Amino acid sequence: MKKFGILGVLGAAMVLQACAQTPAQQRQLNCAGAGAAGALAGAAVGNQLGGGSGRDILTAGGAVGGGLAASRAAGC
Repeated sequence: MKKFGILGVLGAAMVLQACAQTPAQQRQLNCAGAGAAGALAGAAVGNQLGGGSGRDILTAGGAVGGGLAASRAAGC
């Protein structure tokens, strides 16, 4: 079920990006997309580590770290 939610959010982001008309709007959507993709990747990596409540903490930390890293890499 989570996979469908993630795919829905990514699909909506792509539709919104297609509707962006100005360079500023496209940059905002690119930054949001980069942050979301980084957060998903970080959460996936964090979820593979630890066990029990430690896994939850690493998943959340991975999501935050991945989102920040991706946003910086995209120049946002």
